[in-house]
Amino acid sequence: MHFPARFRVGSGVAFSAMKFAILGSGTGSNAEAILKAYRAGTLGDAEPVAIFCDIPGAKILEHGKAYGVPAVQLDPGPFKTKFSPEREAAWAQAIKDSGAEWIVLAGFMRVLKAPLLEAFPNRIINLHPSLLPSFQGLDGIGQAWRYGVAVSGCTVHFVNAELDRGAIIDQAVVRREKTDTQETFAQKIHAQEHKILPDVIRRISLGEVVL
Repeated sequence: MHFPARFRVGSGVAFSAMKFAILGSGTGSNAEAILKAYRAGTLGDAEPVAIFCDIPGAKILEHGKAYGVPAVQLDPGPFKTKFSPEREAAWAQAIKDSGAEWIVLAGFMRVLKAPLLEAFPNRIINLHPSLLPSFQGLDGIGQAWRYGVAVSGCTVHFVNAELDRGAIIDQAVVRREKTDTQETFAQKIHAQEHKILPDVIRRISLGEVVL
């Protein structure tokens, strides 16, 4: 499936950006990288229209205020790493109501199921802190460090019903040096995350990504 550029200049149709919502659970450093790219004009035809968070008081909510993007915390339900079907359906509706056509998972710590996957088919992407398919699931950086890999990195991929198994869009490689600690290794991976995720969003908005 090819995602063509939407309503391009010169097409005879009014210009419209690729509107997306950011979902996150923590400090929101990747959300901030996306918002910085948008403010700098380097996000292509993409426009962040909302931030949704499942954790009350999470720092990611502050980034929305700082960059003028609506940011709200929604009740995720009683589970820690997934939604109840009812709550996931409510999230899907709230995201649709925001005007978002795509979802970007940036440090969102819940597995998505049918309500969101069906509401946004092939229009959800995720950032994972390892070179998938290696070190899937929680703590990808810690898994790679403990295994003793020479290289790891990060992956942006489409989200499907299998955890961290959707089609890979792009990856960035980080070498583990002898002088690295787990903390410095993680910092290098996060630095690549802040580059690769905005760039993938830009490429999707310009029709340069093929699924």
